[in-house]
Amino acid sequence: MAFELPALAYAYNALEPHIDARTMEIHHSKHHQAYVTNLNNAIAGTDAENMSIEAICSNISKYAPAVRNNGGGHFNHDLFWKVIGPNAGGEPTGELAAAIDAAFGNFDTFKQQFAAAATTRFGSGWAWLIVGADKKLAICSTPNQDNPLMDVADVKGTPLLGLDVWEHAYYLNYQNRRPDYIAAFWNVVNWNEVARRLQTA
Repeated sequence: MAFELPALAYAYNALEPHIDARTMEIHHSKHHQAYVTNLNNAIAGTDAENMSIEAICSNISKYAPAVRNNGGGHFNHDLFWKVIGPNAGGEPTGELAAAIDAAFGNFDTFKQQFAAAATTRFGSGWAWLIVGADKKLAICSTPNQDNPLMDVADVKGTPLLGLDVWEHAYYLNYQNRRPDYIAAFWNVVNWNEVARRLQTA
C-alpha cells in the first residue's frame, strides 16, 4: 500500500506574499514528492508497507534511517500543508485559545516561545505545538525530519501545529532571514485545523 503525495487544498500562490508560489511549488511537488517516493522504496517488502504513517513514526526506532528520514518528511509535510492556508492567521478561539492560555499564559507569550523554538533549532528541523501525555500543550523542536510522534523524540506528543524551518521552506524569498519567515508564518496558520487536531488528540 504505497503512500501518495497529498494534493494541496489551495493554489501554490494562495499564501502570497507570506509564502511565495515558487517556494510552495518546489516544496510540495519536488521535496515532499521525493520523501514519498523514497519512503515507498524504503518500506518495500517490510511490515511497514501495511502501516499508517503515524504507526511507522511511533515505532521508528525499528526501521532503517531511510524510513525515519522519509517517513518523517512525509508525515511532517502532510501536516504542514493542512495547518497553513489562505484566509487564515489571526488568533485561535474557543477550546484551543483556552488551552494555549492555560499552558503559556496568553497567545503572545505562546507565539514568542514557539518562534524561539523555531529560531534556535540549529540547522534543519521543525518547531511544534503538541499535546503531551499529560494532555497539556507544549512547545518543542526536532532535528531534520523527526517529529514528536517518534519513539526516539526527546519530547513526545501529538503534533497540532508544525513549522518547517529547513532552508528549502523559505530561502527563495527570505534567504537567511529565518525570523522574518517565522513572523510571516502567523499570517497563514489555519487555526481551525489546529483546533480540530486538538479535539482528536
